[in-house]
Amino acid sequence: MKILVFSTLHPSSVRPIHGIFVEVRLRELLKTGEVKAKVVAPVPWFPFRAQRFGEYAQFAATPRVEQREGVEVHHPRYLLLPKVGMNLAPYAMAMGALPTIRRLQRQGFDFDLIDAHYYYPDGVAAALLAKWLGKPFVVTARGTDLTLISQYPFPRKLILETAAQANASIGVCQALMDKLGELGADRSKLNTLRNGVDLERFVPENRAEARRRLGLPVEGRYLLSVGHLIERKGHHIAIEALQYLPEVTLLIAGVGPEEAALKALARRLGVADRLRWVGVVSQTELKWWYSAADVLALCSSREGWANVLLEAMACGTPVIATNIWGTPEVVNNPA
Repeated sequence: MKILVFSTLHPSSVRPIHGIFVEVRLRELLKTGEVKAKVVAPVPWFPFRAQRFGEYAQFAATPRVEQREGVEVHHPRYLLLPKVGMNLAPYAMAMGALPTIRRLQRQGFDFDLIDAHYYYPDGVAAALLAKWLGKPFVVTARGTDLTLISQYPFPRKLILETAAQANASIGVCQALMDKLGELGADRSKLNTLRNGVDLERFVPENRAEARRRLGLPVEGRYLLSVGHLIERKGHHIAIEALQYLPEVTLLIAGVGPEEAALKALARRLGVADRLRWVGVVSQTELKWWYSAADVLALCSSREGWANVLLEAMACGTPVIATNIWGTPEVVNNPA
């Protein structure tokens, strides 16, 4: 079977951990030997690569095509307009990707199925492409596509139309499929496929050895918070907790637009000296941070399925998490 994976949530050489969970699921699927795949991961068009443009500069630097773990990944551009971008994004994305997909077909990759990830705008764009190309498609809901974006009337309308057209919808947790059903989708087409964890990559390491490797005092007490530095990830809650944990050092792994505000918060609360900003950590190095920590704290306000919880537990590290969406399906011992 040949599948075309379609999603903006996919890693690239420029953003190697962006949407890593989509790549991981595909990698495991390919291991069966029953599937061949290519990936179309659109990125917004932007003309400048100067660092001052932040994430948009990364879009500009993303290669048009690359190989990742033996899989061909294409990054066609689409126009994302300010102010009205949310409503027009599915159409722009589909039109931007169509020439690339038709070229793949002409070159011999006539796929059997479109496997789309993230319901809006990606899933809606996939529905358009499936209609134009006469192909079946499935959409996997990942989190904020249903927990947040579905609150807006026009995107919600398109999400429900897409759910009706799709051959199946998949949720990374039951809570997301319950939400889609509550919105009005046909429940007989809703399926739950929870993300797994790579037990070869995420394994327990000796705590003292992990701390020495990372340059941490062996006798310290460490709380770990992992994720993009954005408001909904709740790193500010972990920072605020340091006021009541005088012997604890907080390790924050991630980068993002809230970094300056979080550092300012730490200074204002007088806990900046008990914070270590780790930055981006590769998948291969994460196990050392999990193993070094006494506890992983996930303070998110919205989270479809938090892979960091499974990763930490696979490394033998206890977790504390907010009671939201799919998290109770992972952590079911109430505080």
